Amino acid sequence: MDIKIEPSAKKSMWAAALIGIGVMAAVDEIIFHQILAWHHFYDRSTTDIALMTDGFLHAAELIAIISGFFILLDLQRKQTLVKDKAWAAFFIGLGGFQLFDGIVDHKVLRLHQVRYVDNLLPYDIGWNLAGLILLGTGLILLRRAKRRKTNGPSA
Repeated sequence: MDIKIEPSAKKSMWAAALIGIGVMAAVDEIIFHQILAWHHFYDRSTTDIALMTDGFLHAAELIAIISGFFILLDLQRKQTLVKDKAWAAFFIGLGGFQLFDGIVDHKVLRLHQVRYVDNLLPYDIGWNLAGLILLGTGLILLRRAKRRKTNGPSA
């Protein structure tokens, strides 16, 4: 099934997904890395290296958020922003980052764990379930947007 998405809708979605990825990375960085100190981006080396990798993650999340906002502002200026699809993509970005982090970073690459405790299972389930809920929310919003056949600027 080939789904045609108008270029402005596609650009709206990419920009909003970029913001969603950046926001979720920021939530992870600020809450779990800094406030709770449960883990760092890369925990398989020294504390100095771990903190440096947190800085790299923080820089990347800021670049993602700022880049996405500049693209959205340009679309808004041109009055081609497709808001309902952008909101859907924002949630897809949030959930996509969370699941990528939970599956790839935590389990496949083993860069870090959610928290260093004897029983990781509840933390892994909670982490990935939160990602699935956010991703599911985005997919539901996207389905609703497609039903409305929003192919141009939306209010």
